[in-house]
Amino acid sequence: MLWTILVILLVLWLLGLVSGYTVGGFIHILLVVALIILVLNLLTGRRTV
Repeated sequence: MLWTILVILLVLWLLGLVSGYTVGGFIHILLVVALIILVLNLLTGRRTV
C-alpha cells in the first residue's frame, strides 16, 4: 500500500512539473511526503509476520 501511495504522489508531482501549473508549494510537499515514505520503507524493510 505504501508503494501505491508513493507512486501516486510521484506521478502527481511529475504532472505538476510538466504542466507548469502548481498550487503553491503543494506539489513539492507531495514530493517530500513521497520521499519520506520511500526512505522509511527502505530503512524498515519488509517485516514478515
